Amino acid sequence: MRRIRAAAIGAVTLSLVLTAAACGGGSTGGGAGSNEQPRTLTYWASNQGANLEVDKKVLQPELDKFEKATGIEVKLEVIPWSDLLNRILTATTSGQGPDVLNIGNTWSASLQASGALLPWDAANFGRIGGRDRFVASALGSTGAQGQDPAAVPLYSMAYALYYNKKMFADAGVAKPPATWDELIATGKRLSKDGKSAIGVEGANLSNNIHQVFVLGKQHGADFFAPDGKADFTSDGAVAAVKQYVDLMAAHGIVAKGNAEYAQNQSLSDFANDKTAMVLWQTASATFKAQGMSDDEWGVAPAPVRSGAPGQGTATNSMVAGINLAVFRNTKNIDGAMKFVNFMTGDEEQKILNKAYGSIPPVKSAQRDPAFDTPALAVLRETLATSAAALPQVPEESQFETVVGTAVKELFADAAAGRPVTTASVRDKLEKAEQQMPKK
Repeated sequence: MRRIRAAAIGAVTLSLVLTAAACGGGSTGGGAGSNEQPRTLTYWASNQGANLEVDKKVLQPELDKFEKATGIEVKLEVIPWSDLLNRILTATTSGQGPDVLNIGNTWSASLQASGALLPWDAANFGRIGGRDRFVASALGSTGAQGQDPAAVPLYSMAYALYYNKKMFADAGVAKPPATWDELIATGKRLSKDGKSAIGVEGANLSNNIHQVFVLGKQHGADFFAPDGKADFTSDGAVAAVKQYVDLMAAHGIVAKGNAEYAQNQSLSDFANDKTAMVLWQTASATFKAQGMSDDEWGVAPAPVRSGAPGQGTATNSMVAGINLAVFRNTKNIDGAMKFVNFMTGDEEQKILNKAYGSIPPVKSAQRDPAFDTPALAVLRETLATSAAALPQVPEESQFETVVGTAVKELFADAAAGRPVTTASVRDKLEKAEQQMPKK
């Protein structure tokens, strides 16, 4: 068996309401009344590699390089995604937090509303080379519209359709599907002999949200009204959720056991020739950790309703990725700014994104030929032309929880043989909407 990757890439479900403001920075040295500049920074990095040790091996040489150039030591802690949000929330209330930290980009508006993070106004962007260095889609996932961003993009990711070449060849399928109708037709050819066409993770709330958000865009739904009020029961939102669950409930191209799958379980089936396709974000490093070689899988843009991917109803990915934030009240703001400048510089962007199989959100770094491979070219094109940011509203965390749970419950219904109808989907989404804060 190929080994299962220990940690997730990308954002995780936000389950707590973010209301407390930060009350203390994390660096030491040069305290109140001292003219001495602090010589250390504390950095919380998210787990991007196959395990925590891989991240330390990737990051520590770069942090040593930063210390040699600036004299500032960076104290690194790599935190699993399962713990990171709770650690951040504790830091905002206790004052025992880092100076600089990674956040999932879908958290940006929620953490922005807490008041804990340094706003990136024009002056702060000027200290790292300017706002225009960054890809527009990545900047769109850094905080609420009309406010200064709460973080800057560090690693960019996008969803694509990954397919198992052996399973496609065995079924006589020549190319990956480009539309949902093609996916269903192809899926019926692939779903045989105890194998399934496409994997889902029905118990993975954040992945549920990512998929139904994209389908919602394809059906003209945003899940939030322009005034920020939850709008989960529009015809487009209901159609999007039903379409996703119907891959199991109506079409039978998803194995019923997938209703209970959590993070990365669908990838294990894909790597072990049990599932022919997965919709996943920036997965090449994940497959390698599972033991797959690059020639065993292919990648194509995620399906759309008809025609080619693009903006609006042809959106085929959420803007996935990791942002880099500074705690507002760090005692070493100068060092923190130097560190963000270093991490978002062209050279480091190339090094780090190559290591993690992600796309640099810095335009000039994307020109490196390393990001022009067939797999990464699909992701880069998706981010540039057909990806949309999840709603940048303070209630985004609750959205992920309540709608992600509704989708989980509908997959459970499908797995148990209970009917999944337009009415039952609307009922689940109405109950989810009732759990949201009232505007």
